[in-house]
Amino acid sequence: ESRIYAVAKSGMRLSEVAMVNDTSSCFSNFSCSTSGPFTYLIYRNVTVPVYTTLKGKATQISNVPFLDESSGSDDDCGSHASFRTSTAGSENRKASMPGSPRAVKRGVSMSSLSSESDYAIPPDAYSLDGDYSEPEHKLQRTSSYSTDGGICTEPVEKSGYLLKMGSQVKTWKRRWFVLRNRQITYYKSPSDVIRKPQGQLELNSSCQIVRGEGSQTFQLVTEKRTYFLTADSPNILEEWIHVLQGILRVQVSGPVGVPHSDAKPTMKGWLTKVKHGHSKLVWCALIGKTFYYYRNHEDKCPLGHLPLRESKVEEVDRSCDSDEDYETTGGGLLSSHCTLVIHPQDQSPTYLLIRTKQEKNTWLYHLTVAAGSSNATVGTSYEQLIGKLLDAEGDPNSPLWKHPMLCYSKDGLHTSLTTLPSEALQTEALKLFKSCQLFINVPVEASSIDYHVSLAQTALQVCLTHTELQNEIYCQLVKQTSCRQPQNHSVIQCWQLLALCAPLFLPQHHFLWYIKQHLQRHADPRSEIGKYAIYCQRSVDRTVQAGEREAKPSRMEIVSILLRNPYHHSLPFSIPVHFMNGTYQVVGFDGSSTVDEFIQRLNQETGMRKPSHMGFFLFTDDPSGRNLEHCLPGNMKICDVISKWEQALKELHPGKYDGGTRTVKLTYKNRLYFRSQAKGETDRERLLLAFQVSNEIANGRFPVNKELALEMVALMAQVEYGDLDRPGSSSPGGTSQLKMQHLLHQVLDKFYPKHYKQNITPEQLRQLTDRLATKWMVLQGCSPPECIRIYLTVARKWPLFGTKIFAAKPILPSSLEDCPVWIAVNEDGISILDYNTMHLKVSYSYSSVLTFGGCRDDFMIVVSQMKERSSGKNSTEKLLFTMAIPKIVEATLLIASYINYRSTPSLLSSTQPSRSKTPAKKPWETENRCFFPSMPRSAKGPTLL
Repeated sequence: ESRIYAVAKSGMRLSEVAMVNDTSSCFSNFSCSTSGPFTYLIYRNVTVPVYTTLKGKATQISNVPFLDESSGSDDDCGSHASFRTSTAGSENRKASMPGSPRAVKRGVSMSSLSSESDYAIPPDAYSLDGDYSEPEHKLQRTSSYSTDGGICTEPVEKSGYLLKMGSQVKTWKRRWFVLRNRQITYYKSPSDVIRKPQGQLELNSSCQIVRGEGSQTFQLVTEKRTYFLTADSPNILEEWIHVLQGILRVQVSGPVGVPHSDAKPTMKGWLTKVKHGHSKLVWCALIGKTFYYYRNHEDKCPLGHLPLRESKVEEVDRSCDSDEDYETTGGGLLSSHCTLVIHPQDQSPTYLLIRTKQEKNTWLYHLTVAAGSSNATVGTSYEQLIGKLLDAEGDPNSPLWKHPMLCYSKDGLHTSLTTLPSEALQTEALKLFKSCQLFINVPVEASSIDYHVSLAQTALQVCLTHTELQNEIYCQLVKQTSCRQPQNHSVIQCWQLLALCAPLFLPQHHFLWYIKQHLQRHADPRSEIGKYAIYCQRSVDRTVQAGEREAKPSRMEIVSILLRNPYHHSLPFSIPVHFMNGTYQVVGFDGSSTVDEFIQRLNQETGMRKPSHMGFFLFTDDPSGRNLEHCLPGNMKICDVISKWEQALKELHPGKYDGGTRTVKLTYKNRLYFRSQAKGETDRERLLLAFQVSNEIANGRFPVNKELALEMVALMAQVEYGDLDRPGSSSPGGTSQLKMQHLLHQVLDKFYPKHYKQNITPEQLRQLTDRLATKWMVLQGCSPPECIRIYLTVARKWPLFGTKIFAAKPILPSSLEDCPVWIAVNEDGISILDYNTMHLKVSYSYSSVLTFGGCRDDFMIVVSQMKERSSGKNSTEKLLFTMAIPKIVEATLLIASYINYRSTPSLLSSTQPSRSKTPAKKPWETENRCFFPSMPRSAKGPTLL
């Protein structure tokens, strides 16, 4: 922080500060180096991802910032001294050319020379139509250098080329990897295996394999560092992962499926797995009808899995156990552990040692259900009755529907309705029942509605925290609404609580079937209860389709459900979306609507194109009140956004939160701009884009001189207020004159660059308003669409029009000066601009960007540029900048979006309108040019035209 504040104080004048919009000014960024709670909630982790460019696409290789030691190795030593590194020393290359004495002496092959460079040819340069790889059979039984200085003759388990990311200069290096005897060594080429390796790593039980975002990247995590690796094709990647998994696992029973990242486990916990005389403590998760086991709870790739469909699941009777291997290994644990056995078809049994009887009962029940068994002796009485109904296929005439255990009772619960793995969760289940009873039995009143909001949020947050209770709360609510007289307000409020659960999460296995049957039995559009049941049916179907939520319901969502029956509205919630011209549009949504669905509905109602055709995205403000904005990912739920925003506001103001005074503000504006899409713009899009540019100009983030700024202010005034009527000469000091002066001042405050108004005298301000009035009067009769057309025509003459800029400061050593700069990101690449004048310092096309994202607490860009055109040599440079973490995240994701949009031509296609006839000339247009004259050379500040 001392370094950041020192940067903020280093020679920056107040006039410079005024040029910068508070939203992302250099000072606000530097002084807010840590992100607020909302950033944590929106992005889940306060971390910056790292991307690399592979096959022309931005691929995320890490969801956390790089550390200097990540992927480090001996072959990085040459880049430790400086961040700028040449591809190869000219002297060394000349000395090792084919035919030279040194090359002959070393026995260097042509294949070795092809990969002699420290930095790899980008994967784009290879044809990946086939499974290209170096022929591995050449090295299967050859000699290689041993770590003890001798020659190793052991057979090679796997060898081939991989791209490895360097330690200091974060770029890809092509290396020949050799896997032998649980050790990986790598060299510059296959012919170098007789020499000392450039790096090596031992494979042991602490190593992990983490797949990257793309189909060709993965991470090999060791105790000391993380290695980022890329294969030439997806098939080669799978070969390496298969071999590595075979070495790192104790046993390999076959290809192990990886569950979907969003899959919710029915049960999870530490168990001791015993099979074939081997015991191992593993982290277990029951997902769907598959039992997965991992090395620890953070692993993504399981050690193995057991298919449970039609498997036999039983509790082991210790007194008559006859499995010799099991007795040999697990006999010492039997006295203190409960034991289950899973016996899949055509496989040997697997034993699970479980610490407590209660946990054993829970695992036994859920494993039995997942296996599809109709064992009526497992589970609670409530669960056994549901199982019997399921066996009867939900026969509506079955007397089980009216069984006292399944129906409403005035008596409270003394034990949980479902099987839970611990006493603590059973206690929580009873507390949950009491909270639900308070919500149900206390009548809802508008004046005290926050009481019910707090009860609902508390109860549902407990279920989100402890997923084992999600089946429990559904069973409690179904019991409270079964066989109950509908005249009581408590029944309606119980259905309301059920309506809040349905979009949030769903019960597992046959509980979901039971809920659907319950809703179907009560669905009736003629009654109030029946309408709630129909709404819950719709919500359950939507949750099955769109997935579950992450956060508890917001106050807005709960109040909407309590005050009106959501059955009457297909989209029961609504919220205003604000635009840059000060207008807004109210948009409806339901409990499962994603940001993408919300934007699609917004575009339909406002007559705008698809986001992929115009680059508009949805943003939220920050609950802290700081001028920060957060771009929302398309797969996020709108209800989650609102809830997380409210929660962050509560944490910022504990004890003072009033949900009715301030709510989240959604803004729809341009984020990605492509010149090719300009011809397909609608009038609405042009209007909003012009106001967004006007805001940038007013805050000193768009280069215009004073004269041009005044011309553009006049255009925006004509759009916003229409024609300016000059007051009559008979009353120079009258009311109309004062109104006009007030309007001119208002226009200047809104559209004129703030840094141009600093320290001006009253006389200068009067002259400025007079000049504005004169220019505004010339535009009399000009329609708003015509003004917008002229405005954007002029603004687009700036080569970097549409760019998004971020205030930053380079970290030395760097090729840039030690002073604040702007990092400009647009469709062509990344540019570095002078902070005061916005003049271009240097630019990098996306084809030269190798890696970008977080590096410790800073922003990192690794670029490759041609150093000497005559020799064709490239230089690779790692640039580091001090920026606020929210801005690093924003810049990283923006660069990735541009790269990926460029690599997908279909996203850049837009409807080309037919060419219309040239319109007749207007009074404000001259013969050869539009309204704006060329700017004099003596004008201060950068000139746009």
